[in-house]
Amino acid sequence: MSVRKIIQRGDPVLNKKAHPVTNFDEKLHTLLDEMKETLDRADGVGLAAPQLGLLRRVVLVLDTNNENKPIELVNPRIIASSGEERGVEGCLSVAGLYGYVTRPTEVTVEAQDRYGETFTVTGTGLTARCFCHEIDHLEGHLFVELTDHLYTSEEIDELEAEKDDKKREKRGRRTKKG
Repeated sequence: MSVRKIIQRGDPVLNKKAHPVTNFDEKLHTLLDEMKETLDRADGVGLAAPQLGLLRRVVLVLDTNNENKPIELVNPRIIASSGEERGVEGCLSVAGLYGYVTRPTEVTVEAQDRYGETFTVTGTGLTARCFCHEIDHLEGHLFVELTDHLYTSEEIDELEAEKDDKKREKRGRRTKKG
C-alpha cells in the first residue's frame, strides 16, 4: 500500500460532485486501504476520496466513540440527524486553518461496505461531525463555506482558553452566591 497526496484547497476537484461506486472490486479495496494509511499518516479523523483527487463516493471516518475504529463508507448518505452543536473544524485539505461550524450532535448514515453490503451506522459528537464533513466533500463542499471566519491553530487555542476561563469564572460566581 502507499500513502497518497492530499489535495489542497484551490484544486478544482474539491468543488466537484463525486460519482457513485458501482464496482466493489480489488481497486476499491486498495483505495480504502490507501485511504486508511494516508489518514493514519496525516493524523486526521476523516478522509474522502475527492481529497485524493478521485471523484468517487468513498469516505473513511475514525469512530472516536469506539477506540478510533475506522468506518468505511461507500456511497454514504445521511438518513437521520438530531441535535445541534457549534464546534471547531479543520480539514486535511485546508491545512493549518480552522473554523467554528454548526453540525448535528447525532447522525445516522446509510452506506455500503467494501463488498457492496448496505448497512447503517450512527455517530455522536466528533464522529457525527466527521460524517457530515466528509459527506460534504462528496458534494464538492468544504467546511470553509460554513464558517464565518478562519483561524490558525494558535488563534483557536486562544479562543478556546478564553471560553474555558469564562466558564470557570461563571462557575465561581455561582459558587459564591450559593
